[in-house]
Amino acid sequence: MPNSPTPTHCPYCALQCGMNLTPAPDGTVEVGERADFPVNRGALCGKGRTAPAVLSSRVRLTSPLVRTGGTLVPATWDEALDRIAGGLARTRSEHGPDACGVFGGGGLTNEKAYTLGKFARIVLGTSQIDYNGRFCMSSAAAGGIKAFGLDRGLPFPLEDIPKSGCVILVGSNPAETMPPALRFFTELKENGGTLIVIDPRRTRTAEQADLHLMPRPGTDLALALGLLHLVVAQGRVDEEYVRERTVGWEDARAAAMAHWPEYVERITGVPVPQLRETVRLFCEPESAMVLTARGPEQQSKGTDTVSAWINLCLATGRAGRPYSGYGCLTGQGNGQGGREHGQKADQLPGYRKLDDPAARAHVAEVWGVDPDSLPGPGRSAYELLDALGTDIRSLLLMGSNPVVSAPHAAHIEERIKSLDFLAVCDVVLSETAALADVVLPVTQWAEETGTTTNLEGRVLLRRKAISPPDGIRSDLEVLHELADRLGVEKGFPTDPEEVFEELRRASAGGPADYSGITYRRLAEENGVFWPCPSEDTASEPGPTGNTAAQLRPTGNTTAEPGPTGDSAAQPHPTGNTTTQPRPTGDTAAHPGTPRLFLDRFAHPDGRARFVPVSHRAVAEEPDAEYPVLLTTGRVVAQYQSGAQTRRVDELNAAAPGPFVELHPRLAERLGAAEGDPVAVVSRRGRAVAPARITLGIRPDTVFMPFHWYGEGRANTLTNPALDPTSRMPEFKACAVRVEAVERQDAG
Repeated sequence: MPNSPTPTHCPYCALQCGMNLTPAPDGTVEVGERADFPVNRGALCGKGRTAPAVLSSRVRLTSPLVRTGGTLVPATWDEALDRIAGGLARTRSEHGPDACGVFGGGGLTNEKAYTLGKFARIVLGTSQIDYNGRFCMSSAAAGGIKAFGLDRGLPFPLEDIPKSGCVILVGSNPAETMPPALRFFTELKENGGTLIVIDPRRTRTAEQADLHLMPRPGTDLALALGLLHLVVAQGRVDEEYVRERTVGWEDARAAAMAHWPEYVERITGVPVPQLRETVRLFCEPESAMVLTARGPEQQSKGTDTVSAWINLCLATGRAGRPYSGYGCLTGQGNGQGGREHGQKADQLPGYRKLDDPAARAHVAEVWGVDPDSLPGPGRSAYELLDALGTDIRSLLLMGSNPVVSAPHAAHIEERIKSLDFLAVCDVVLSETAALADVVLPVTQWAEETGTTTNLEGRVLLRRKAISPPDGIRSDLEVLHELADRLGVEKGFPTDPEEVFEELRRASAGGPADYSGITYRRLAEENGVFWPCPSEDTASEPGPTGNTAAQLRPTGNTTAEPGPTGDSAAQPHPTGNTTTQPRPTGDTAAHPGTPRLFLDRFAHPDGRARFVPVSHRAVAEEPDAEYPVLLTTGRVVAQYQSGAQTRRVDELNAAAPGPFVELHPRLAERLGAAEGDPVAVVSRRGRAVAPARITLGIRPDTVFMPFHWYGEGRANTLTNPALDPTSRMPEFKACAVRVEAVERQDAG
């Protein structure tokens, strides 16, 4: 009998596209469409289609490795685990618990992220834990919490985008970063809506826009303030909404009025007529959205920039209303869930704050420990990496490759090399793993069951489709074995569902409440949106004051499809429309919350907060020595640090290496032709890659993708200047100079 397909989800970006996996007779795994999942409706990008290639023993780790005589050599699991436990115990004994660091990843399942945070705080007793998601969504999270009292990437499902009247997409290129999502923007235009793209490059997404603004990198804050100035000047403020649902408008208004259009044009390079047209297109429809991504967020003022875009939504009444609002397009596969359950420096499970006594007491009770034994908040990701080899002497790293992905990467590589001890858990021998004292080969997405939370806040169930090769263990097994060796025999189960049951209890009552979610529900309902408390509140206000399963009426008389795409959604007697069916066989369960803030925001008084902000320059402005701005990003065929996608032949053929995108005027000044090697030099280092000459970039800007190691490593150049609130590094703007390179000297 042929193997039946297993419904599961892609291992890559935050869409978490649905797919079916079927083991083939030759030992490979076939990817099939899964049309029932509403996020992608069967569509997959090249990365998703080729994801099983990394399951091959040809490219993956198949045995633990330990460093002997300067070389990594195969070892038994007992030898490798004993060495890790010994290294961590020795550091803790000689230098104290905070000399042990833990670094996680936004691709870890909720169960792994939860267990990693618990391991750091209970077994090691260290405060020094953070994860690479700090480099992804932290500015948007900080801005959302300030304004709304709650951070969930999208406060509405992706299916709401085509129903909006206008979407402003700021610093996002979904055509390349998450291609199946592009259809939502295509459908927006087909429905008569308008797409405005803000990006210093004419990307594949920008080519689809009705209006494309090309600001100078690092000026998104000024741009948003200039638009709000025009909203006020043109009398487009929704005064009733501002009065009834917000606080702080007068101060935000005063800050915006200092950014008149001509001033903003000088800062951003965006012509005043385009600013005025943007305001008209955004304000005339009944509904509109602003969606940001890494462009405005990965700045040393990223939180303020997000606040400025949220202020624009609040002033025009475009938040907490149907088909309107501010949202963030998360990047990593579990970037949302990864920061909710304890692997972030300042957080406990359920998105609780680590310095909140009530939160500490709740989680400590679940864990069976004294609240006073839990360490306080630790360093943020870059600050943790920067302290390696000095304050932090040993590091346990899971699911991250900072040698490629961190800013000022050559410096971080040296810090990693200076450690007394480094242990890495990964599926491949990444550039960071190659520096380790011990490397453990762990199971992958198709070989294990676990949950992730996509960019909509939809908790999903990834299912095990195949067995891993002999000798491979899961991250949960690794943490169980290490805890046992370090003297904690209980509390670290290896079964993911058992871990999730504990996570439910730990998250109960927190902002990210998963207590009403079970594996059975996730399988039956195609995911459940958090918050989802356990008690039956389907007809009562939820944690954000919403009737959780309902959408407020907009004058439509027909029911909209629910998140599962079925037509079971019917109008309620009140005129509201249900957005998620009740779980089969479980009449007591809360249905989840697809749409937040429809009735009230998550602050105690139910009102959103305006945050007054003003433009300030990037941390490193161009000057005579470094006259050009560098910005970085992704390409469609590679993912993040490339540790996995660079091992897939089809993807490498499509995107074989780094490049420097530059305007013809700059290329002419350099005497560089298409494909010629050019050097990009910042105050932190030098990178060399072939020139890609295009009119689709500003003349004062160059672009490099960040997926590669070696001489073309873009993050050799980037600036680790940190946002004061989110601690996000300024990946998106640093001063550089560009130099022609003789081909024979290009390596």
